[in-house]
Amino acid sequence: MIPIKLPREEKLQLVHRLQHYFETERGESIGELGAEQLVDFMIGAIGPYAYNAAISDARSAFQETMNQLDDELYALEKKPTGRGTR
Repeated sequence: MIPIKLPREEKLQLVHRLQHYFETERGESIGELGAEQLVDFMIGAIGPYAYNAAISDARSAFQETMNQLDDELYALEKKPTGRGTR
């Protein structure tokens, strides 16, 4: 699997959210570098699980759409009437 690479702006948002979490929930201070390293670690550790879950959800949605399309195609089929044959 290709490593997850976030745009710099999104990564900085996560870093700031992590710093805020540490400050408000744990009463601890974490520097930007430490927060960024923790974000990188968590993306590497959790990323594949989240990615696989997203793929599974996409697969299910695609399969449901294909089933609906298949039903619609069956509904369009013409039924032989027996007329016009000798």
